[in-house]
Amino acid sequence: MSAEAHTGKEHHGHPRLQHHFESMAQQHEASSLGMWLFLTTEILFFGGLFVAYTLYRWLYYDAFIAASEHQNILLGGINTAVLICSSLTVAMSVYFSQTNRQRALVWMLVITMMLGLAFLGIKAVEYHEHFEHHLVPGDHFQLPGAPHLAAQAQMFYVLYFFMTGLHAFHMVIGLGIYAWLLIRAVKKEFGPEYYSPIEAGGLYWHFVDIVWIFLFPLLYLIGRHQ
Repeated sequence: MSAEAHTGKEHHGHPRLQHHFESMAQQHEASSLGMWLFLTTEILFFGGLFVAYTLYRWLYYDAFIAASEHQNILLGGINTAVLICSSLTVAMSVYFSQTNRQRALVWMLVITMMLGLAFLGIKAVEYHEHFEHHLVPGDHFQLPGAPHLAAQAQMFYVLYFFMTGLHAFHMVIGLGIYAWLLIRAVKKEFGPEYYSPIEAGGLYWHFVDIVWIFLFPLLYLIGRHQ
């Protein structure tokens, strides 16, 4: 069989095979590589924010410690558990798509989205508490227990709202991705030969979860009660 004929056969071997790929395996590898390259740019972006936090924490150490005392560890801890559970359902969704368990795949996508929404809801409660307690940077900012550090402590909350808000924005994007995956999963478009979108979406979701795993100790735990 000629190379052209072989290529033509591959292109018509699966309805989801794009014309510029020779096989489903090649398409899958390209999809994974593209997602990893995208996540690399995201790591560089968040890395800059972590560096900024580290520098300001070093400059305003006492103020950052005082500010972190007002973080709600309970809600932050619950959100951490929620995202860890969502990472499990994401991993299971990839497994179920690979093993052609369509009903279980749909359920894992639904549960993942529910956990993502729960995370955003809890974060909204935290934000509401900060507004009620005047812990939002601006003219009305107050720092109970250490008013003399209020000016410097505002930088903690500038970084807190920016970093957690950006993380929440990525979570919203993730929910949009999973809504799209859910619609396609209901139509039974995924299976052992074609699960690249599920895997790529899972990589993105895991990245968002990992960012929070770093944010939680950085913003809630380190330096408290010193």
